Amino acid sequence: MLDSFVEKVKGFILNPGETFQKAKADDLETVLPYFAIIVLINAILSAIVSLFWEANPMYKSMMSGVAVPILVFFIVLVAEFIFTLIFAAWLHLWVYIVGGRKGIGETMKAVIYGSTPSMLLGWIPILGIIFALWSIVLWALGVRDLHEISTGKAIVAVVIAILIPLVIILLLAAYLLTSYMSVTAVSPAAMME
Repeated sequence: MLDSFVEKVKGFILNPGETFQKAKADDLETVLPYFAIIVLINAILSAIVSLFWEANPMYKSMMSGVAVPILVFFIVLVAEFIFTLIFAAWLHLWVYIVGGRKGIGETMKAVIYGSTPSMLLGWIPILGIIFALWSIVLWALGVRDLHEISTGKAIVAVVIAILIPLVIILLLAAYLLTSYMSVTAVSPAAMME
C-alpha cells in the first residue's frame, strides 16, 4: 500500500497525465484512503509549522492558553475534508454544464488526486502558493482525463468554479471593509448630537 501511495504521489506531481489515465480504474475504496492519508499529512505538517507561530511573541499573546498546534491540526483536518467535498460538488456542477457526464465520483477523484501537491507541500510558507497553483492545473487535467472532455472545457469548468466564490469573497470583504471604515470615520462631535 505504501509503495502504491508513494508512486501515486510522485505521478500526480511529476507525470499527471499518465497518472490520471491510470486512475480511471480507481474506485472510491481506493481514492478515499489516499485522501485520508494526504489530509492527515497536511494537518500534521501544518501543526508543526504552527509551532513557529507559537514561538513568535505576537502570536503567543493572541493565542495564550491554547495549544496552537493541536488546534491547527484539527482545524486543517476538518476544513480540508469539508472543503474538498463541497468544492468537488460545486466543480461537478460546472463540469456537467460544460459536458462532463462521467459522474460526480470522477470529479471527486480529480479534486482529491489533483490536490496532492497543495496537501503535501502547500504548508510551506510562500512556496505553498506555487503548489496550490499546480493543484489547480491538476484539477483541470483530472477533469479532462476522467470526464473525457476537451482541455478547454475542463479549464472553463475549473476557472468558473474558482472565480465565482473568489469574487463573492472579495465583494464581501470590500463591503465589510467599507462598512468598518464608515463606522470608524464618524467623528466624536457627530456622535454627541
